[in-house]
Amino acid sequence: MNRSLLWRGLLILVVVGVLVASAYPLNKKLKLGLDLRGGMHLVLKVKTDDAVRAETESSMDSAVRLLKDEGISSVAAKRTSETSFELTGVPADKADTVADVYDKYLRGSWTYSRESGGLVFTMKDKYEAETRRLAVQQAHQTIRNRIDAFGVTEPVIEEQQDKERLIIQLPGVDDPERVKDLIKKTAFLEFRLVDYPDGGGSASSREEILSHYGGKLPDNVVIMQEDVRDPDTHQLVGHRYYAVNASSVITGRDLKNAHAGRGEFQQPVVNFNLSPEGAQKFGKATGDNVGRGLAIILDGKVVSAPKINSRIDDRGMIEGQFTQQQVQDLVTTLRSGALPAGMEQLEERTVGPSLGQDSIREGLRAGLIGSALVVLIMLVVYKGSGINAVVALLLNVVLVFGSLAYFHATLTLPGIAGIILTIGMAVDANVLVFERIREELHRGRTVKSAIINGFEKARSSIFDANITTLIAALFLFQFGTGPIRGFAVTLSVGIMSSIFTALFVSRWLFDLVTSRRGRVEKLSI
Repeated sequence: MNRSLLWRGLLILVVVGVLVASAYPLNKKLKLGLDLRGGMHLVLKVKTDDAVRAETESSMDSAVRLLKDEGISSVAAKRTSETSFELTGVPADKADTVADVYDKYLRGSWTYSRESGGLVFTMKDKYEAETRRLAVQQAHQTIRNRIDAFGVTEPVIEEQQDKERLIIQLPGVDDPERVKDLIKKTAFLEFRLVDYPDGGGSASSREEILSHYGGKLPDNVVIMQEDVRDPDTHQLVGHRYYAVNASSVITGRDLKNAHAGRGEFQQPVVNFNLSPEGAQKFGKATGDNVGRGLAIILDGKVVSAPKINSRIDDRGMIEGQFTQQQVQDLVTTLRSGALPAGMEQLEERTVGPSLGQDSIREGLRAGLIGSALVVLIMLVVYKGSGINAVVALLLNVVLVFGSLAYFHATLTLPGIAGIILTIGMAVDANVLVFERIREELHRGRTVKSAIINGFEKARSSIFDANITTLIAALFLFQFGTGPIRGFAVTLSVGIMSSIFTALFVSRWLFDLVTSRRGRVEKLSI
């Protein structure tokens, strides 16, 4: 054997060895998609309007605080739309102060103009688009953190920024309702001081609260509801109401950590620790309001409103009518952070594991039948040279599965279709080469010359056919979702493998056989 054949053979051996080793054992190394393994498929829309509204309110509060720091204590604010707010009570002679604050803190995101009612601030289009984009990204990361904490293995979460959507695939999920609740829960936590009733009590109706204030709530007070549940069945049995301050003492953003625990009567509770800044704010608020109620609010509803008995600094407890599972889920959502906006479910599909097994079985059956027919045709049409094509074909399948495992790709049912299509394309390349060799033999070329010329003349056609298909597969991967991307992945890997086996492995097999037989007079083709 000459040195060229030896090195080419060693290269083939190394490539095959690396990919086989990476795929062994195949049932553990190859990830199965949702349609084969079973699980959940969700399409969620991020309500980015919520994020824009929150950013407007945050900027509005910042503008009021900054102007008050500059001595304009009479300033008041109200949001006029999702992307604008109005400041009133700013004296005309303080225009320079407003301009300085705007230049330092708000110019990059807002424009403002003086109107008859006051100063109107409007969010810039570019900043609004950036806020919406970041909301989708933050929702993506928050949901991933929650799913990872829940323990779902190999989740697929994809963004569709242009449609403000998230596509979520969760293989192997056996409690879909709990997972949906965990994913979609906004988990916005607030602590607000209770204004009425005093001492941590509650009102039986909104009318009772309104009558306490003479029929109209103060501007800095809002009514919030608490759900009352049966302690044994946890079924909803009624509501309680509180009048609380409109502004929060601290929010979930001030949490440093949260973990499950037990309360005084061994009921499930959430213990939490605060960041240094949050501890400072919480300590001052609780120290100044001993004896007053403190409402703990999650996603706009009061979960409990204990009485403040003493100053609380860096740690506390969230009590409510929780089950142990609810406490664990609340800890998970608090640790992963609040979603930046609400979520709207657009689509849900559930695939059972038995259906996935049926898909695998039928996909394998189709692949085996198709492969057997291809092998038979190649042996009948190309006789002894057909064995060359069969070996290259088998090696091609091994390389495809090995590559999928090596790159941690996910095999889906359309992916199996891509592999079957790859088998046909791999044989197509061999057919081009073999027909070229036949033509050269009919022209009176020697066997070795016919093989050389056959591969040389077929190379451009093989590259053209496979590269154009590869380009189409890359576009499918870039712009497709879910199953389409699974098909594109296996097709792309299969094309690269087909080029390697058809032009490199098959040529090496021909050269190996002819090198061992001296002058070859005939070729079984």
